[in-house]
Amino acid sequence: MPGPKKLDPSSSPRALLGAELRHRREAAGLSQEDLGAPLFVSGSFIGQLESGTRRMQLDQAQKLDEVLDASGFFVRNCAALKKSKYPDHFAEAAEAERLATTIREYAPLLIPGLLQTEAYARAVFRAYQPTATEDVIDELLSARLERAQLLADPTTPLLWVVLDEAVLRRRVGGPAVMAEALRRVATLAQQHRIIAQVLPFSAGAHMALTGSLKLMRFPDAPALAYLQGLGTGQLQDDPAALHRYELTYDLVVASALSPEASLALIQSVAEDYDHEDQQF
Repeated sequence: MPGPKKLDPSSSPRALLGAELRHRREAAGLSQEDLGAPLFVSGSFIGQLESGTRRMQLDQAQKLDEVLDASGFFVRNCAALKKSKYPDHFAEAAEAERLATTIREYAPLLIPGLLQTEAYARAVFRAYQPTATEDVIDELLSARLERAQLLADPTTPLLWVVLDEAVLRRRVGGPAVMAEALRRVATLAQQHRIIAQVLPFSAGAHMALTGSLKLMRFPDAPALAYLQGLGTGQLQDDPAALHRYELTYDLVVASALSPEASLALIQSVAEDYDHEDQQF
């Protein structure tokens, strides 16, 4: 079995902490489970800290300094991890997303952030914060577009999205914005950069009716699920919960249109928006 992936401590504060945590844990002769016990977390969580897929919290840093006799190293460096371009509820998920090799997402209401056009994203942020200054909106938009650069790599991560039909029908920003946004999704699917499916209204009730779902897999760490609500977000790594979320996603996929039929529907709706825009 291959050993743990070698981290580059210079690549980010999180990688630095992960590399140091692994070094000190192994030097102390502790397994990940051994180290997780006094922190009241699982061994897999310690593995995620070491691989950089989870963010270390201050209380965890304090306990690690104590257990590993690290003379305050983790507390001193933990502050750097709190700096993020993203809202607090999404920051950890965005950083994990960057390390994922596979991302599977069910989107019930909006085009996923990685696929949004600039105009679509601007309309979303303006709706979220109707009284924000343009500088605030521009800052949010810049982070969103930078995040989308994840797809610049031709193969990694594998991105598989299931869009509820409501995503296609919800008029975010008006017909011209919607036409452009849906064409981007269609183009990425045609270029085989993403797998895109549509869950039609005719599918009726399904397991993911209550919200969005994102599943992420990594080369050297346990999988994560991200659940998002109104101004909230939660990463989960509990194996039983992950099993249920994976089953949920699989059943959503089974009820969705095929990729070919989905592409045809996305293109058709985009054309409808184009025609509507030309009438004004």
